[in-house]
Amino acid sequence: MRRSKLEMYIDILKVLAHRGPLKLTHIMYKANVNCSVLKEYLDFLTKQNLVEERNAGERRVVYAITQRGITVLKYFRELKLVLPIVEEARNSAPVPF
Repeated sequence: MRRSKLEMYIDILKVLAHRGPLKLTHIMYKANVNCSVLKEYLDFLTKQNLVEERNAGERRVVYAITQRGITVLKYFRELKLVLPIVEEARNSAPVPF
């Protein structure tokens, strides 16, 4: 099943929260997102101040989750606990042939 944009944003934030600042390729593999889509999503997350670019050396850029990103991730975890019905309904939907 395909992930929604929101699920992909959350997956990227989770990877950065658990693994620390990472290079683009490492995020790509850990979050299972292709490079062009990842760049687009990181751009969005950066504009929302959920992720920041950091220079790690002369020409090396890494991405890190911001405090705001950690807060957003926390709210999503809480929301998932409060609304498990959404997940259940999605999992019990009939599978199209």
